[in-house]
Amino acid sequence: MKRIALLKERQASAATGAPSTATGSHCPVSGLWSPDLDPHTVLSFFEGHVFPAFDGVPTVWRRRAAAAAPAR
Repeated sequence: MKRIALLKERQASAATGAPSTATGSHCPVSGLWSPDLDPHTVLSFFEGHVFPAFDGVPTVWRRRAAAAAPAR
């Protein structure tokens, strides 16, 4: 069963900066992630999803900051 992180744990991890994790690890928080091998590629992962290899090569995935909504 998937563990649900407590709000305080999420806030603490957000305060430490952008998290990163390796291929085969579980996604710590839902959002947009980029592989170190190609930082221009942005993929969406949900909390608990297992990070895949990128182009068949294990990599480190880094969480992307949410882009600001365009002004109208």
